[in-house]
Amino acid sequence: MADHLGLHTVGDLLHHYPRRYAERGELTGLGDLPLDEHVTVVAEIADARVHTFNRGKGQRLEVTLTDGTGRLRLVFFGRAVHHHRTVLVPGRRGMFAGKVSVFNRKLQLSHPAYELLGEGSGAEAAEDFAGRPLPLYPACKQLESWKIAKAVGLVLGSLSAEGWKGLADPLPEALRAERGLLPLPEAFLKVHQPRTRADVAAARSRLKWDEAFVLQVALARRRHADGQLPAVARRPSPGGLLDAFDRGLPFTLTDGQLRVSREIFTDLAAEHPMHRLLQGEVGSGKTLVALRAMLAVADGGGQAALLAPTEVLAQQHHRSVTEMMGELAEGGMLGGAEQGTKVVLLTGSMGAKARRQALLDAATGEAGIVIGTHALIEERVQFHDLGLVVVDEQHRFGVEQRDALRSKGKQPPHLLVMTATPIPRTVAMTVFGDLETSVLDQLPAGRSPIASHVVPVRDKPHFLTRAWERIREEVAAGHQVYVVCPRIGDEGETAGAGAPGGGAGEQADGESPEESGDGDDRRPPLAVLDVAAELAGGPLAGLRVEPLHGRMAPEAKDETMRRFASGQVDVLVATTVIEVGVNVPNATVMVIMDAERFGVSQLHQLRGRVGRGSAAGLCLLVSEAPEGSPARRRLDAVAATSDGFELSRIDLEQRREGDVLGQAQSGGRSSLRMLAVIEDEEVIAAAREEAGALVARDPGLVGHPALRTALDALLDAEREEYLDKG
Repeated sequence: MADHLGLHTVGDLLHHYPRRYAERGELTGLGDLPLDEHVTVVAEIADARVHTFNRGKGQRLEVTLTDGTGRLRLVFFGRAVHHHRTVLVPGRRGMFAGKVSVFNRKLQLSHPAYELLGEGSGAEAAEDFAGRPLPLYPACKQLESWKIAKAVGLVLGSLSAEGWKGLADPLPEALRAERGLLPLPEAFLKVHQPRTRADVAAARSRLKWDEAFVLQVALARRRHADGQLPAVARRPSPGGLLDAFDRGLPFTLTDGQLRVSREIFTDLAAEHPMHRLLQGEVGSGKTLVALRAMLAVADGGGQAALLAPTEVLAQQHHRSVTEMMGELAEGGMLGGAEQGTKVVLLTGSMGAKARRQALLDAATGEAGIVIGTHALIEERVQFHDLGLVVVDEQHRFGVEQRDALRSKGKQPPHLLVMTATPIPRTVAMTVFGDLETSVLDQLPAGRSPIASHVVPVRDKPHFLTRAWERIREEVAAGHQVYVVCPRIGDEGETAGAGAPGGGAGEQADGESPEESGDGDDRRPPLAVLDVAAELAGGPLAGLRVEPLHGRMAPEAKDETMRRFASGQVDVLVATTVIEVGVNVPNATVMVIMDAERFGVSQLHQLRGRVGRGSAAGLCLLVSEAPEGSPARRRLDAVAATSDGFELSRIDLEQRREGDVLGQAQSGGRSSLRMLAVIEDEEVIAAAREEAGALVARDPGLVGHPALRTALDALLDAEREEYLDKG
């Protein structure tokens, strides 16, 4: 159990819950069995026959299972054929476990393990046995489901009333009674050995509450501890930098931007650090909201640091901030505004002279806003009075990096985390539960809709031909186009047939495109360098086509991006280096090659790079994924909706819970065995409320020793440190 399922203690085994339950009288659907996976089915034997082969020297037993709608074949060879033949007789029901394969176009299990059902003593025992739901556990080849069930039964049978008393119950008695939840021993008995479906439902309700409550108590304690830290209150000065900036804006802020700004300014005015997550669709104006927060801090004499995940994005932020601020970004310089401040850029690739000046401006406080990559975290970088840290795209940074930047303040600085990846409310409460959340859910006026279509090159190759014609039309109309590929491709490999493009290169720019999920390994992913060359010499000949990727020198990357932004490049063939922050309002078309190799949220992010001006945007998802495959269904979902929150829900439903919790689970096995963050929104929200109230009354959990024990089990040293660092 330890080797194959990670179960080391009796507690681990009790928390290894059944994956599903079969009714002993009900036959499992045999029509939907996944190929090449280890399955457990409950079915009835319809037929069993012995066949001879190799001129009578060999024997093979074929058993046919049925559920009334589908059939499945079992095959056995060798000396044990006759033993199986005497046991596996038509009319008997059983559990059968093995790996699903195909032979002669029929699904089969070869030499499956099995256990027949209903072999009780007497009619009453058989009836009782037949009426109960049958637990089916997450199992493996070495340990079938029924062996795990027997081990669990042994543990449950040996625990007397005295034994159960040693079990720490994390839920306070008053909370359990108020919510009508089962006592913990009863929940374990009913989840593992239910008599009815109602037993299963009651047990699951109780065990979900345990997981949600313990996790939310951990996060509530984190929020409480943060609330005890001192911070300098930062308020904008009347008639100062923020007021001057607002007066110069050529447009009106949306209601959402004003609401979120008020939430942030309230936090900044408090004497304990702000910890806020700012979510917003691509193009919802997050950067403007963050800039107003930075200006409010600079107004009060403090400094703000904006941490970006890549050099391209840091340079883009620096450009857009200085453009938005105009003369206010030239504080202390000739022609600069009187109440202005300096905005400096600090990245690893800067020349020595520019770097020295940027370090000096940060250390003396001349620069009210410092924008950079992880170069900001180096020991040499000092701030005069760091009041606010803004982190763009939180998921791209290690916890240690954020923590190192926060430690540069004399007192803990306020923290604002921005993400363009929409996060469903329950996930925000679970993964980012120590942060308050603000959501920007309306796009600024004048934004154009983006039409999205799947281009199925395998079924309809002429669609791709039409796509390139469409691009020529857009360029002729004065617009520009992105073509995105999963790889860089300068290693000299070549691709097979398919869409234009070729070689696989090393993954770069921090991209992590998903595999198609359809076993499509016929060729390497399409690559920027090959696709750019092929387009320039073929369907887009005569247009100005240029590549952009993470292995280019930073100066070359920035120069290419500048030329694209100024209209000197028609088609930019790039990796996902353009995924976040690149703003070219004149770009109207996004073509994503091998789109099935990217995640749903990543496709949505990429799509947000077009339609940023007055002209309508178009996103083409080019894919060889066959119709009906999981990868194709994902792409169809992206094409069908532009609602990022709906897409993130679809994305998460297709992934394991442990992935959802990601780094918050330290990359290990998810501590959530029963709770599903997408489905159990009500439980999580209620648990968060109860946990907050309990921690406010008893921050040290002095009156709740069993809850402290459960917390210690959930939060090993590594996870505790993760939460500590925010």
